[in-house]
Order: sequence, then structure tokens, then C-alpha cells
Amino acid sequence: MENFIFGIYPYIALAVFLLGSWLRFDREQYTWKADSSQLLSKSSMRLGSNLFHIGIIAIFLGHAVGLLTPHSWFLAMGVSDMDHQWVAIMAGSVFGVLCLIGGVILWLRRMFNRRVSAVSRGSDKFILSWLMVTLILGLSSIPVSIGHANEGNPAVMVSLAYYVQSVVTFQADPSLLANVDSVFKAHMFFGMSVFLLFPFTRLVHIWSVPMGYLTRSYQVVRVKRVARR
Repeated sequence: MENFIFGIYPYIALAVFLLGSWLRFDREQYTWKADSSQLLSKSSMRLGSNLFHIGIIAIFLGHAVGLLTPHSWFLAMGVSDMDHQWVAIMAGSVFGVLCLIGGVILWLRRMFNRRVSAVSRGSDKFILSWLMVTLILGLSSIPVSIGHANEGNPAVMVSLAYYVQSVVTFQADPSLLANVDSVFKAHMFFGMSVFLLFPFTRLVHIWSVPMGYLTRSYQVVRVKRVARR
């Protein structure tokens, strides 16, 4: 089962992620959006949304850099395995907690605000719940990582990085996870499943992130005043 989950399942998830996103954009463009519920209820939305998005973007980038950067590069930059592990623990703790606070606010709002809940799709509630479980599993791995760090043992972190790199180079090697704690494996399974679920949820709006907004020209706004008689 572990050979399937960590040897084959990642490619199933990635294939569905890419092909599913493409097909949805090609055939169902009117569903390619994240329906805003701000007009229905502004209560806590700004706080929850900002904390959640700041946290999850930082976590995603941290995972990408920390796991995909070749081990030799860190060593060449003078970053030891233990330094790398402590940075990952501290950054993961800070941004993980921010994401959790924002996610809980958004989850409670979507589940228990009657107006918001009434217009929410089942997929909206499901994917938010799935993301929260994935996040909680990730935060649950931090005490385990701290234990490894206190023992001066970065082997698990290095094994996880080597495994992820083996997946992206199409040479997935589940044996690299033989000595990895179960909480990491559970977190990875839920994380991989996010890619599998991605094309069927509102998460597709991530593809349309307006990067051009950061460099666009200023908009000139003129107010038309009607003269009073």
C-alpha cells in the first residue's frame, strides 16, 4: 500500500491536477472562479482571509524551496542540515499558526453563517475542511521535528527532501520514507490529495492569480460632479 501511495499516487494526483485543470478551463469557464460571499457577510472575513492566504502562500513557498532545492546547494551556501531544520520548524510554526487561525475563522463562517452556508457548494465546504486537516497534520509534525532536532538528527528532513525530489524527477522512491514518522506520511498523503481535488473545486482560481496587477499602471479616476441649480 505504501508503494502505491508514495510511488504511483503522486503521479495520478499530478495528472488529474494538470489535465483536469486544462479540461475545466476549456469546457467550463463559467465555473472558473471563487465565488465571493463578502456581500452576504463581512464579519471576520477580511481578517480570516488575509491570515489564511498569507499563511498558506508562505507555507507553499517554504515547502517548495525547502524540499526541491538540492541538498548540495544548501551546503554550498553554508546552511547545515540542522540550520535548515530549525528554519523550517520556526517558519512552519509561525505561518502554520497564522493559516490555522485564518482557516478556522473562514471554516466557522462557511459552516455556521446561515447566509454564507446557503450559497456554498458542497465542494467549497469539503475542500476547506480538507485543507484544514492537511494543515493540522502539518502542525502536528512540528513537535516530532523538534524532537529530531533536539537529538541532532536531521535524517527525516533530508529523507523527505530526497523523496520529493525523486518524485519530480519521475524516479519516485518510496523506500526513502522507510524511517519517516507516520504523521509526516499522513500529511503528505493529504497534501498530494489536494492536487487531485484541485480541478473540481474553487482552487482553480489560483491559476488566474493577477500577477500583472503588481506592475500595472495607475488608474486615473475622475469624479463627475453634477452642478446643483
